[in-house]
Amino acid sequence: MREQNSAIVAGEIAVPSAFTPSSRRAARQGTALAFLGVLAFSGSFPATVYAMRGFDPWLVALGRAAVAGVIALIWLKAANVPLLPPRHQWRSYALISLGVVFGFPVFSGLAFDLGATTAHSAVVIGLLPAATASYAVLRAGERPRPLFWIACTAGALAITAFTFTRDQGTVAWADLLLVGALLSAAVGYTEGGKLSRDTPGWQVISRALVLSLPFTVPSGAVLALTTPVQPSAEALAGFAYVGLISMFLGFFPWYAGLARGGIARAGQTQLVQPLLTLVWAWFLMGERFGPATLATAVAVLVCVAATQRART
Repeated sequence: MREQNSAIVAGEIAVPSAFTPSSRRAARQGTALAFLGVLAFSGSFPATVYAMRGFDPWLVALGRAAVAGVIALIWLKAANVPLLPPRHQWRSYALISLGVVFGFPVFSGLAFDLGATTAHSAVVIGLLPAATASYAVLRAGERPRPLFWIACTAGALAITAFTFTRDQGTVAWADLLLVGALLSAAVGYTEGGKLSRDTPGWQVISRALVLSLPFTVPSGAVLALTTPVQPSAEALAGFAYVGLISMFLGFFPWYAGLARGGIARAGQTQLVQPLLTLVWAWFLMGERFGPATLATAVAVLVCVAATQRART
């Protein structure tokens, strides 16, 4: 009774837990975890380019899912966790698999194969937070404030303008593939973040990968036997990165961050991913960038800070 009485102040029910200081701390923790995921994902495009120097793009896309799936299977067995999710979650896991296990790797890899550059592909990452937030409204019941959408749109426009000024020539089919990668990731991120509210994120991505094994392992094996393979050191390093980090370990903090900080809000940390990707491209591939990079970085960071102040 005392607890019930203390929950009433001036005739009003106490503020719901969603608005308490503890929930704000959880939101900040979610943002920090999501950023760790973004840091892991930021090396995906350079690593994919390296991997495709020795392997077919289809083999890179499906082979990395097969490798990650086998590791996930071992991981789940070692933790004594059921391999299959509850039946009522199968639809969400199917969407995760279609989105991040198959869709994003295949579409982005084929876009690179058709000539999309690292800078041009950054358009996808720049627009991904907006797409994820939009899908979160439809599927996860999140309702961001208007300031959120304004900051989100401004960040996406800043990155889009930056990448198009850096890459004057565009390839129509590559653009369509990048849009497919964008939409695929938005679906996979939202569904995974939603499931991670009740299930640890590492279990979510692990089960999605295990459920995909009946397709990824046979197709990966066939591609390895029927496509040209030149396993140089850089190709193997790139393949190892996308298989272990991009497809598996990076999702541990990413899904945990989306679940704790809110899919729409924490997902905006991905606005910094294009710039991180360009840093990796400069460091690993020798690409050079001018003052526009710094200006865009500042603009993006301002937009990210604004989205974090716009509570969902």
